[in-house]
Amino acid sequence: MLKPRQIERIVKGFSNHRRIQILDLLDTSPGLSLMQISERLRINYKTASEHVRRIANAGLINKRNRSSEVLHTLSDQGVVILKFLRKLE
Repeated sequence: MLKPRQIERIVKGFSNHRRIQILDLLDTSPGLSLMQISERLRINYKTASEHVRRIANAGLINKRNRSSEVLHTLSDQGVVILKFLRKLE
């Protein structure tokens, strides 16, 4: 069972519309780099970087190094959270 602080960290990971968009994007297009995420959502690279950092800190995405790029995919927890968010729609 998760502790309240752990739940708070997870909730903060998706408590922004851009972060929800990133989760949704990684669900439909797994394995994107930070540059690809910023381009597809048409947001500033630094803004995308901060959102991805927060999502990763919450444990909702996985990062994998491929040469000089870091590729992002949803973690198992991220998949669960995205399903939860879609039920709210």
